Parts: sequence; structure tokens; C-alpha cells
Amino acid sequence: MHVNEVKTIAERIRAEIAKAVVGQEDAVDMLLTALFAGGHVLLEGPPGTAKTLLAQTFARTLGLDYGRIQFTPDLMPGDIIGSNLFNFQTSSFTLTRGPIFCELLLADEINRTPPKTQAALLEAMQERRITIDGEAHGLSPRFTVVATQNPIEQQGTYPLPEAQLDRFLFKQVLDYPSLDQERAIVSAHGSRTGLMDPIALGVEVVADAAVIDAAVNTVADVRLNDEVIGYITGLVRATRTSADVETGASPRAGAMLAVAARARAALDGRDYVIPDDVKALAIPALRHRLVLSPAAEIEGRRVEQVLAGLVDQVAAPR
Repeated sequence: MHVNEVKTIAERIRAEIAKAVVGQEDAVDMLLTALFAGGHVLLEGPPGTAKTLLAQTFARTLGLDYGRIQFTPDLMPGDIIGSNLFNFQTSSFTLTRGPIFCELLLADEINRTPPKTQAALLEAMQERRITIDGEAHGLSPRFTVVATQNPIEQQGTYPLPEAQLDRFLFKQVLDYPSLDQERAIVSAHGSRTGLMDPIALGVEVVADAAVIDAAVNTVADVRLNDEVIGYITGLVRATRTSADVETGASPRAGAMLAVAARARAALDGRDYVIPDDVKALAIPALRHRLVLSPAAEIEGRRVEQVLAGLVDQVAAPR
């Protein structure tokens, strides 16, 4: 597959998603980039900003096996991955698979469940397999987690530990739509009753497993020269030396940012990465990996401001 074909597929996916979701183009781009880079996405936004509908529609356009888990404080790891149950008829244990056995998993309000249950996703996100009673069970090579969290209500929530946040390729912050977009939402969906189903909204499947695999292989062949590698490395290392940052990005962050930059280049129809690809992805790829210093927090600085300053400071290759 040529990079131009990847660009064409992405444009068709965007067009189908637009049938159900008004706006949120940046979030759609992050989902596409993560898909072709083999990463996971954390969506953060207030209620009613189409986080769930976006994940459902995205899965529909790709023909992926979709699963959803509503995270609650009483959810247990076995509720996610499944367990071996004793079958009295056969006098043996039978594996009962949990909802994690799918291709695109929506982890809805992931911060509402305790860390023990959150950690049940770690192995699946990193290695695309899970272990039940000492036996490993493989997941789909296209297994992708789209997690959501609500930043407004913090009572009864459990912030994700840094180790799990580091597994997400992007943290995309969704905001309220513009005036024109909100008018379009009310016009399009204001007369509907019941759930908004992507199929009922006319969303079609435009890709399949073979197409996705071919696109992923094409992304892997996108060229990343030494100058851009140096730029990515310098940007990641700058997060560790900044006075505004207590804990900087890990080496894993740099490797994942490089893969994401390759995917973004392919989505743009290029077989080579440019510094602008890295700049465009720096904030969503790093914002959730940094811990601000107490001084920066007292001053009311936001992690996005700190990252934007580092992007300006680190010299990009020409």
C-alpha cells in the first residue's frame, strides 16, 4: 500500500464519522494516528461531548469488533478479563471471556474504578495479551483501548497511575463545540429519540482488517531521518531538565512519539517525517506523561503551557 492510499482511507473514515459526530476533528485525527501507530487513546472531556459516540462510530467505520466497559467503583479485574469457572457437568474449568476480548475497547470513565481494576488493562495494552490463572491468552493484533474520563466531577474517582498513563499514546482533551457546530448538533439530533446508533445514522464500513494491517505496514516504512530523531530525543529530554517539571517523559514516550509522527506523515500522504509532524503531536503525546513541579502548580501553570514553551525552546531541524 502507498502512503497516498493511507491518506485516501483516512479521508473516507473522516467522512463517515462526520455523519454521526459533528466537529471534534482533532480527536478523530488522534484516533486515526493511534490506529495506524498501534497505540491507545485517552479522551478527556465534559459529559455530552460525543466521546462514547466517537468511539462507537470509529469502530463501525473500520468494521472492528467493539466492546464497552462502564467502569464503576465495584468493578473487579475478573469483570474485565474474565475467569475460569468450574463446570460441574464436565468436572473441569471453562474459560469465561471478559469484554476485553475485542478489537476496540471503550473503557468508559476509566478513572471511576480503583487502581487494582485499572491495572487489569496494563498487560493487554502493552503486550496485547492477558493472563488468567497463569495461562496467557492472545488478543487481536489490532486491539485498541479508547478510554474516557470526565475532568469536571472528581468525587469518587481514582486518578490513573503514571505507569498506566504511559501506556496511552495520546491524551486528547475534548472541548465544547463552537456555536455553529452546536447549532448543527441540535439540528441533526434534536428530533431523534433513543440512542444514537452509528448504523442508524448511516455510517458505513470503509475498511477491514486487511486494509488496516496494510496501512500499519506502510506506516512502518515511512522514513525518519537522524535530524528528526535528534529533535524527538531533544524534546523528550528537555521535559526532564525543565524547572517546571518534576517528572519528565520516559524513553518509551520518545519511541511512541516517533511511531506516531510516522503515522501522521502517512495520513498526510508523505513517506517521510518532518519536524511539523512532531510539533503537532508533542502536546497530546506528552501532556499525560509529565508531573509539574510544585512551584509551577502554585503559579497556576498548565502542562500544555509548559510543553508549548519547550517546543519553542528546542531547535527544530530545517
